[in-house]
Amino acid sequence: MHSFSMQLAGRKLTLEVGQLAKQAHGSVLVKYGDTYVLVTASVSKQPREGIDFFPLLVDYEERLYSVGKIPGGFIKRETRPGEKAILAARLIDRPLRPLFPKGFRNDVQVVATVLSVDQDNSPEMAAMIGASAALTISKIPFAGPIAGVAVGKLAGQLILNPTPGQVEDSDLYLVVAGTKDAIMMVEARANEVPEAQMIEALLFGHEAIKELVALQEEMRAVVGQEKMDIELRLPDAELRQAVEAYAKDKLEQAVRNVNKQEREADIAEAEAEISQYFQEAYPEQDKEVKEVVQDTLKKVVRNMIVARDERPDGRHADEIRPIDCQVGLLPRVHGSGLFTRGQTQALSVVTLGAMSEVQILDDLTADENKRYMHHYNFPPYSVGETRPMRGPSRRDIGHGALGEKALLPMIPSEEEFPYAIRVVSEVLESNGSSSQASICGSTLALMDAGVPIKRPVAGIAMGLVSEAGRVSILSDIQGM
Repeated sequence: MHSFSMQLAGRKLTLEVGQLAKQAHGSVLVKYGDTYVLVTASVSKQPREGIDFFPLLVDYEERLYSVGKIPGGFIKRETRPGEKAILAARLIDRPLRPLFPKGFRNDVQVVATVLSVDQDNSPEMAAMIGASAALTISKIPFAGPIAGVAVGKLAGQLILNPTPGQVEDSDLYLVVAGTKDAIMMVEARANEVPEAQMIEALLFGHEAIKELVALQEEMRAVVGQEKMDIELRLPDAELRQAVEAYAKDKLEQAVRNVNKQEREADIAEAEAEISQYFQEAYPEQDKEVKEVVQDTLKKVVRNMIVARDERPDGRHADEIRPIDCQVGLLPRVHGSGLFTRGQTQALSVVTLGAMSEVQILDDLTADENKRYMHHYNFPPYSVGETRPMRGPSRRDIGHGALGEKALLPMIPSEEEFPYAIRVVSEVLESNGSSSQASICGSTLALMDAGVPIKRPVAGIAMGLVSEAGRVSILSDIQGM
């Protein structure tokens, strides 16, 4: 067994390799105080056929024995992941996913199993570090390591990996993940923190990330495996050059349309014509032709934005689509708000209840409940599609939590407003930024319901586009 340790926020962090789960392709036990998380990484022998995406699956498994609890209910065992576990899995996934090779099609699964938890040390942060460490020492190709830390701000001072008690009193709770050179992911909850303080917190967290990455690099030098030979599913250079040259002008013409459905139809027509044109020259490579067409489309749009400050719908980089707000649409509910921005529309509905209706959380936290809840639904008709509706997806849960965090600092205290509050946001139409539309809709619905929120909250999705060394920042991004 090999052990690698460092001090993190005044507590000892240890990465152990070689004792547990030795048949996984990478296995690390992360110890942070009395919080223990086992993280494994495994890869399939062969690439998956017929797909054009990287099949990465991240699972975060909470075990209630880790805090000395027996699961509630009739079954008395853990079943599907709870909301916090799903949010943790998404948090870990985001900084890992961009660091795998383009064209890599082998299934990769990362599993973080929470074995022991003390209430001062976050198992989520331990799991993120462990996920990177397991991939780094495994045979799986991975351009890491990365690490993640939490940053709080209490009494004007930045705190690394704050305890739950400190988080409760903090004006800021920020999770930042990245490599030693760059930030990969940010998630935050803040009580009207100025921009300069957010940047300060990011830089503060990144210094700790550099130390954690160095620890993993030390571990890789001692126990790292040789990376596996992989088959990258990439179109050959000759085909790529030919398709790009033929498709560029056709796609640039097709992409210019304000209306999403019409634009999609124009692009589909252009793609079909391009595919047909290359059918004779590349009869066995239709999938590769379509892949190059998609890559070319992205290049065309990026070049339009950075070279001419023009988006497919004609907007400049800093322009926002037309906005419409309505309240009081539904007669028998406590409050409702309809927010429309371009072709994105969200209907938010508020229900007020007695304090006995708060959500009781049966998870790894100490006895805890939620008085303010925000639930987000994204039905298939919102984008003109059909699919079975089997309850909320991981994405729905993630977007619901995002909207919840945005409004939470503005919700009145229990003493000021002794009611449980549930907001449901139904996305009725989507062309980008639907999670932010749900934030705006929530504000409208809460005010319509008479909830004395401290100030209105609005959300907007931002983007950064780079092409040939040029950069453009976009306000109010939309789908393609």
